[in-house]
Amino acid sequence: MNFEYPFILLFIPFVLILFFFVKKYSFDKKYFSKRVLQRLAPKGIEKLSTWKEYFLIFSIIFAITALSRPYIEGKDIKVNSKSFDIIVGFDISNSMLCSDIYPNRLTFAKQKFYQFLSDLKTARVGVLGFTSQAFLIAPPTTDYASLKFLVKNMQTNFISLKGTNILNLLTSANSMLKTKNKKAVLLFSDGGDKKDYQKEIDYAKAHNLKVYIYAIGTKKGGVIKTNDGVLKDKNGNIVVVKLNENIKNLALKSGGAYEEYSLKNNDINSLVTVMRERFKNSATKKEKVIKNNKEIFYIPLLLSILLFFMANFSINWRKS
Repeated sequence: MNFEYPFILLFIPFVLILFFFVKKYSFDKKYFSKRVLQRLAPKGIEKLSTWKEYFLIFSIIFAITALSRPYIEGKDIKVNSKSFDIIVGFDISNSMLCSDIYPNRLTFAKQKFYQFLSDLKTARVGVLGFTSQAFLIAPPTTDYASLKFLVKNMQTNFISLKGTNILNLLTSANSMLKTKNKKAVLLFSDGGDKKDYQKEIDYAKAHNLKVYIYAIGTKKGGVIKTNDGVLKDKNGNIVVVKLNENIKNLALKSGGAYEEYSLKNNDINSLVTVMRERFKNSATKKEKVIKNNKEIFYIPLLLSILLFFMANFSINWRKS
């Protein structure tokens, strides 16, 4: 038998020492002699009290043993799994604060990213934020909980740069995936304001980058809320930002896929399905060893509960 947290067992000697110390220097023995205590206590009650004390101390010992998670070691199970790397790029330019999609484009993108991770499950994911430059949020990892935390706290307030430069994003993504034969990049973006993405297409083809785009925005467009109301240009006109559908060419001509935003729960899953299909032959095979251990913490736990009840609800059956 082994223990998951053996250091917890060190509390047992401490409890025993404390128990015998309290028992030896208890209040009644300090102020009354043994003979007086025998005359004051009902017949048989001292013996019953002693048993209760031992029930309680062993209840605590078994509880500590249960907390140390005892287990019986079993045989190792080998599981083969396939994994590939993907870089997710978040457009964090001012236009992503547009409220034409509730509550705004960036927050909606984050929610779709969480769903993306839930559907993906096995791939290693890295995250970049980009405006006119790209910023590293997280290197490729399978720690999805950390990725969700980092993306949740990703804000545009700390970025002073403006614009949307997707070529810089692709350059950074390629640098992170340079050892891979097939490279996948997923963009959450409204497309920026470029009409021609030929440079980005050429770069993606030259470096074997498959660009998948989840476009967020409406054709009608919307305004960008600020502390002073809404964003205006230098002439005082209200800025209206719309979805740039020209970015669709980058996805299709690079061998990726394009999906426009929707309120459906499974729309992001369509991109995941395409990625898995195209990367299944190049995915890295990994052998994972799972410990098949049998937990037995419930045995000392049940004994602890039983002894605790015996210590607190024992009945003195002695007849008056």
